[in-house]
Amino acid sequence: MLQAAPNKNDIESAHERIRAFIHRTPVLTSEILNQKARCKLYFKCENFQKVGAFKYRGATNAVQSLTANQKEKGVATHSSGNHGQALAKAAQVAGIRAYIVMPKNAPQVKVDAVKSYGGEVIFCEPTLEARETTLQKVVDENGATFIHPYNNYEVIAGQASCAKELIEDQPNLDIIVAPVGGGGLLSGTLLAAENYSPNIEVWAAEPENVDDAMRSLKKGEIVPAPTTPTIADGLKTSLGDKTFPIIKEHVYGILTVTEEEIIDAMKLIWQYLKIIIEPSCAVPLAAILKKPVVFHEKKVGVILTGGNVDLEKLPFNLRHSLEESR
Repeated sequence: MLQAAPNKNDIESAHERIRAFIHRTPVLTSEILNQKARCKLYFKCENFQKVGAFKYRGATNAVQSLTANQKEKGVATHSSGNHGQALAKAAQVAGIRAYIVMPKNAPQVKVDAVKSYGGEVIFCEPTLEARETTLQKVVDENGATFIHPYNNYEVIAGQASCAKELIEDQPNLDIIVAPVGGGGLLSGTLLAAENYSPNIEVWAAEPENVDDAMRSLKKGEIVPAPTTPTIADGLKTSLGDKTFPIIKEHVYGILTVTEEEIIDAMKLIWQYLKIIIEPSCAVPLAAILKKPVVFHEKKVGVILTGGNVDLEKLPFNLRHSLEESR
């Protein structure tokens, strides 16, 4: 297990370790979106990744890095989102057990997805304390290895492979923008840029409703994520003690966007790229459109993190209800 932030060799080893198990996702462009943003946009489409999200990279590297003894006892995590699905799939591929603690009010579609990948779902009350205590019980009873969704150096090294591929496919980028929740993807993106193209500026984007990363950066210490609702629910996570130092040292800046701006950007991607993305994915484009002076005439890589959206609850008609709530 890595005991320090991944270096170039760690990132390259992680990429080689997971290469046979992941998709090398495409980079898409749109002249119409370029015109709207007044810059050249290169979208790294992790919505086409296995399990529909970048999370599969980090989960796979973490699982494939386990010792034989650890594999015998399986892996465990708590997640109601993409990490749970990713870890279940990575464990299935490795032929080991995965215990996924999920709140009892988790969407059925996500529970079904974890089960479809062979994960054993253990339900708990929908509180962080219940998640953590239930997970600890599972770990104690089974000896399973806890794979944190983002505060884990193997996970971060796996996520770094995403930006590494983007830089290899588009070597002349000026900027990369990634969304930030817990910081695993952003940390990996920062480390990939630092090691493969140090002149690239890496910016983060997050919802105004959960702007803890920006406030953490300003304060110089981790500020917990607020409980304010956001349509980009994949980003409602506090930074970790492994991700925050990387972000603090390397990130160029953090931009925040409103709920309406997220919805508008999501609609633009659906409309002009003709692909399905989840709301968290739209946050970087929303930030680019909001702050055009930062990105004007630059070559900008945008990481689209995933496409696991509930098609019964599409956000495009929510604007009226958002306005009514004011």
